[in-house]
Amino acid sequence: MPRTFPLERIRNVGIIAHIDAGKTTTTERVLYYTGRTYKLGDVDEGTAVMDWMEQERERGITITAAATTCHWRDHRINIIDTPGHVDFTAEVERSLRVLDGGIVVLDAVAGVEPQSETVWRQSDKYGVPKICFVNKMDRIGADFNRNVEMIRVRLGAHALPIQLPLGAEDSFEGVIDLIEKRAWVFSEDPDASPIEKGIPQGYEEASNRYREEMIERLAEVDERLIALYLEGGTISASDIKEALRRATIANKVVPVLCGSALKNKGIQPLLDAIVAYLPSPMEMPPIVGMDPRSGEKLYRSPSDGAPFAALAFKIVSDPFVGRLVYFRVYSGKVEAGAQVYNSSTERRERIGRLLQMHANHREEVERAEAGDIAAALGLKNTFTGDTLCHPNALIALEAIRFPQPVISVAIEPKSKADQDKLDAALAKLAEEDPTFSTFYDGETGQTIISGMGELHLEVIVERILREFRVGANVGKPRVAYKETITLPVKTEGRFIRQSGGRGQYGHVWIELCPGERGSGFEFVNRIRGNAIPKQYIPYVESGIKEAMGSGVLAGYPVIDVKATLYDGSFHEVDSSEIAFKIAASIALKDGVKRAQPIILEPDMKMEVATPEEFLGDIIGDMNSRRGQVTSIESLGGVKIIRCFVPLAETFGYATDLRSMSQGRANYSMEFYGYEELPSNLAQQLTALPGRVRGG
Repeated sequence: MPRTFPLERIRNVGIIAHIDAGKTTTTERVLYYTGRTYKLGDVDEGTAVMDWMEQERERGITITAAATTCHWRDHRINIIDTPGHVDFTAEVERSLRVLDGGIVVLDAVAGVEPQSETVWRQSDKYGVPKICFVNKMDRIGADFNRNVEMIRVRLGAHALPIQLPLGAEDSFEGVIDLIEKRAWVFSEDPDASPIEKGIPQGYEEASNRYREEMIERLAEVDERLIALYLEGGTISASDIKEALRRATIANKVVPVLCGSALKNKGIQPLLDAIVAYLPSPMEMPPIVGMDPRSGEKLYRSPSDGAPFAALAFKIVSDPFVGRLVYFRVYSGKVEAGAQVYNSSTERRERIGRLLQMHANHREEVERAEAGDIAAALGLKNTFTGDTLCHPNALIALEAIRFPQPVISVAIEPKSKADQDKLDAALAKLAEEDPTFSTFYDGETGQTIISGMGELHLEVIVERILREFRVGANVGKPRVAYKETITLPVKTEGRFIRQSGGRGQYGHVWIELCPGERGSGFEFVNRIRGNAIPKQYIPYVESGIKEAMGSGVLAGYPVIDVKATLYDGSFHEVDSSEIAFKIAASIALKDGVKRAQPIILEPDMKMEVATPEEFLGDIIGDMNSRRGQVTSIESLGGVKIIRCFVPLAETFGYATDLRSMSQGRANYSMEFYGYEELPSNLAQQLTALPGRVRGG
């Protein structure tokens, strides 16, 4: 059966940026000009198609990544519009994992902002080729050249402007195409066609200079173009486009375009650039996985003839159709009703219906092919990061790694009926969001929910109360502290019980070493000979892991520890899995006590933008919050303060900053890492009764 759409004409792209850079508005304009929608959606009016959740429309921000499909110049473009707020970074992470290209939207006034850096790093991690769109060129203070320089300096990228703005601020009317040597003038009327004309007087010299620089920079990274350049022959527009495509796909350059999405300017050239310079699935390297049985490395090329392999990257509980699993097909194809194998859970699953998504609207399809992004109904035991494959050609793709929650809040149902509804709601939300976790604290009798920030928890609590209709009382946010060790120790765990019949015998010697910050837990088996039989080793590891859930200082989870099992003993009759699990737990608790444990607190990387007259007050306030200012720079009359501040000191900061600056300053922050809590605060924390544990 022939493909429904040629693979070489598919583009899987994501729109990524800092909050308020204009991602959703750009996506709305793309949908309008490709004919996917017939009415312009507006974020401020709450009519954006891609911001379909009730809370997204109320708050004017994107909370969940939304997928859609549109067509432009005989190409199919699968788009994922991602959130810009750092609290929803998991949505960006999982989207980038399955995309082939990214459109990074920058605010022409603010330039490269903190979350721009974060999403850039995330895209680099997955080797995603990118193009940049400098948005809001019509705003006062817009500066295209400064944006290009910031991309080069702050992001370390080889930014290559392929357009110049025609005018700026109030006079911005279009773009100059440096490759084709022509200008495009746009009307604010979305239905008016762009007008093509020659480069206007007064722009020729700058255009020639930038074009020459573009060709030189491109020749530095493309062998075919440098050969033409050195020969001194004429370099045509098609030569430049071919070289630019090769260099962009190889992640050697980042083409930079500009426009104003809100004023309907520059969107058609952006669509042309997506088609011309971002890769099709065929141009991406084969996906790498491993054989779940032998551990051998396997490759799957993006073709329909290869065995089926796909990665589930998002779970959504749809109120109308039920549990939806979004997945990206890397190789082969799958039809509705087919049986697939989940190599992550080692279970067979049957795909019920296959859907192509347009935000929260669904279109049923018969099959999903290599390169497609689709959603399936009927996969009951498939979760985020799981691999789906053909039952006769097993492969396990690398799962998606997500950051740990840093902030917690207690939630209590108002009645027994609400308790049941709360349990169901929490289970669904945890399935959807890998950075959201929940546990029941037996000491306090509270249910604790944890997330990535105040806004993240606020949105989740609102969903519990409104979407799932749970009556509940919610406490104040609490920081998810952790514990770790600072000294290496050798520790013994011995669990021996004799009670008439068969007893219990487990005995281990473990060496605990402090790991680097962020390294997590590492288990090493160094048992030589038969001191402990192989079948008990996994239970030693799970015993250590379980014991790390509650530390010795204040009951917070223990992190960043390397545990090496190097000796022990067993009894031929009395030894059992549970005995070794308990022995390992005893060893861990004893070892942590003697390894000079400390409490760690989450540290946030913060950037504050303020008019100069409020600088002194804001820095004084930052010092009182135990903040460390790392740099202050000027940006067009505004001071940018970069600093690190403990999460515990940031609660309510938005309100305090508004009052200090008469509402004129703003800030953004992201999780940076865990740092040691000062000893005086650690003592206060360990003395607190009924403390809330997080993580």
